[in-house]
Amino acid sequence: MKENKKLKKFGSLLVASSLLAGVLAGCGAGDDSSSGGGASSGGGSSDGDTIKIGANLELSGNVASYGSSIGIGAELAVKEINDAGGIDGKKIELIKVDNKSENSEATAAAIKLATQDKVVAMLAPATSGNTVATVQIANDNKIPIVTGSGTAPNITVNDDGSVNEYAFRTCFIDPFQGIVAANFAAGELDAKNVAIFADNASDYAKGLAKSFKETITKNGGKVVKEEAYVAKDADFRTQLTSIKAANPDFIFIPGYYEEVGLIVKQAREMGITVPLMGADGWDSPTLVELAGKKALNNTFITNHYSAEDPDQKIQDFVKAFKAANSDKAPDAFNALGYDTIYYIADAIKRAGSTDGKAIKNELAGTKDLSLVTGTFSVDENHNPIKTATVLEFKDGKQVFNSKVNP
Repeated sequence: MKENKKLKKFGSLLVASSLLAGVLAGCGAGDDSSSGGGASSGGGSSDGDTIKIGANLELSGNVASYGSSIGIGAELAVKEINDAGGIDGKKIELIKVDNKSENSEATAAAIKLATQDKVVAMLAPATSGNTVATVQIANDNKIPIVTGSGTAPNITVNDDGSVNEYAFRTCFIDPFQGIVAANFAAGELDAKNVAIFADNASDYAKGLAKSFKETITKNGGKVVKEEAYVAKDADFRTQLTSIKAANPDFIFIPGYYEEVGLIVKQAREMGITVPLMGADGWDSPTLVELAGKKALNNTFITNHYSAEDPDQKIQDFVKAFKAANSDKAPDAFNALGYDTIYYIADAIKRAGSTDGKAIKNELAGTKDLSLVTGTFSVDENHNPIKTATVLEFKDGKQVFNSKVNP
């Protein structure tokens, strides 16, 4: 969304009064005459008064925090939509499958959802690698998949520039996060000599590191040291010693929370006090447990949303989420899971059908859709154009810092 666009306020019933009235009812394409039977161009079907949407998520394994959070947000959206009458009177049935945080399991889950459960669309996995593992299944079965947090560009666009017809996302892509982080480091933190410490086995981390390096260099900064680690490493002192010797005034650490938490802890123990920054892969309560509250001071992340953003729509969502989840504040993955369901539901409503091709076309044609993580339109590469948020950790809590336009 653009900063000069005012978001419409939600009522006390977040979706019943806004997204359901505006997104689902107002965007209708007439009666869903084809949704009662099989889909003619691929995909599943609605079964009686039910529309099946799959959720291929990391519910166990290394990054279970991400997939579980997306699932919780998605469940809240499904409940709100169903409580408000569903989509053209049909209730959504969310079918969740655990991909165990593994690529092969993600592929198997996608096949099950497509061929056995006959879903009409899927929430794709939370991580980029697991989502990439499901793209061919989506294209072959003509079932749209939408990842809430898979940020790697090759989810939607292949190396030859061709677009994966049935793959979409509600998050921004890795290069954008790297650009935002570099601009923030140079502009807000006055970083001149930076180090990069990235997971070299992760497409996600490598993509972020590449765009950060290119942008910080364009901004006049200098990369004085680059080091690498791999997932499941536990001792990072050798690389951190090398980084410390280069005397950077800022360190960019793209990666996931399991390793990042230990990196931050060990860096502070070694006397590295400069600002540290990452991206949405840091966003997990487990990060604070691993790193410690004090060690996380003077660290920053780019993210998709902040529960502390004063925007009224966001605050209404936070209120609704807390009411449904024992007063727990929603994280960015909760918000992205929630928004992904509404994005899919809006497309189904506008398609007037559960046909996979029809839903895919409406997902691609989305314009100015107002959701919790931003008002966005979908570009020619199936990526949303929307804002990024910069958060700062203070005593273990994420504090809203600023928003950055695309």
